[in-house]
Formats: sequence, structure tokens, C-alpha cells
Amino acid sequence: MSEAKKTITTIFMVPTLKINRDKLKDNKFINAYVKDSRREVQYENCIYLLFKPENLDKFKEFLDTEYERTKSVIDDYDYEDGYVVVVYELDEKYEEDFALIRQGKYSRTSEEFQKLFPKIVKVNAGGYWKDEISLQYRIFNHTEDLVQFWEKKLDVEFDDDQEIWHAFIEEDETLNLDKIKEYV
Repeated sequence: MSEAKKTITTIFMVPTLKINRDKLKDNKFINAYVKDSRREVQYENCIYLLFKPENLDKFKEFLDTEYERTKSVIDDYDYEDGYVVVVYELDEKYEEDFALIRQGKYSRTSEEFQKLFPKIVKVNAGGYWKDEISLQYRIFNHTEDLVQFWEKKLDVEFDDDQEIWHAFIEEDETLNLDKIKEYV
């Protein structure tokens, strides 16, 4: 399966759920979304995590543990071809921050919200692990390396008050399983 481009929902909302990253990876987490195009009724203040688990027993164990760990899991359902969606309610405490994320105003989120994200993460670089500044930290703080990357790539110069990450586009943040299947 090819690596899907991470949604803004995955980058900025999933970490607030405090799910173990290894458990997400082990259970073949694909991406997170703010809506599901196949559902008539959408949950408010929730996100939809899409998985394609290879081991259903292991996934059921993960899901049972999540239901025990947090009251945020409010639904789960299956789709054809082994896809599973788990719906989590977002913490209302960060409602304003999530609204800013949806507006593409990443650096304007609260300090408390930004502290939910690590400054340093371990990344696998060619078979060995190294420490790197997290993407969220770079975006929140307009780090020089990220600014330079985008300025060079887009051949523009950013103002200090400009955000350095792309806008939240609801269509891209909506689970469309048919579209996803085209790419995997």
C-alpha cells in the first residue's frame, strides 16, 4: 500500500487524542478526516480515523483497549475490502484551536494546544533512528528551515504574519473511500 499524503486532520487533530503512535502504525492507520462522504449523518466535533488492519484480532484488541482508555471513541464501523473507521470526539477544551486549524491559522493556536505536540520526534532515516524537530513545531513557530523550503519551492517570499502550511480544504479532509481505493 502506498503512503497516503497526510491530511491536516491527521497532522493537527489525531495527536490530541493521545493514541500510541506505534499502535496506529501496527493497525495500518491510513489517515483521519473531519467527515465521511458515505454517511448521511455526520458527527459534530469528531474525526474519522481510517484503518486497513491486516490482523483483525489484533485490531479488535486495539479497539477494545481504546474504548477502555478513553471516552472519546464514539463509534466504529466497517467498509468493504477490510477498511475500518473509528470515530473519535475531539476535546472541547481545544474547540477554538481546532477552528483556527480549519481556518489555516496554525501559528495562532493557543500555547496550551501547541504543547500537546512534541518539539522533537524520532524518525527512521534509512534504517536508523534520529531526532528531528516535529512538523507541527515547525509550522507553529515558522522555523527558518521550513520557511526557506517553501520560499524556494514556491519562488515567493513570506511575510512574518503568513502561515507556512497549506490551507484546510474540506474536500481533502473528507473521507472518500472510492477515491482512496484509486490510490492504493
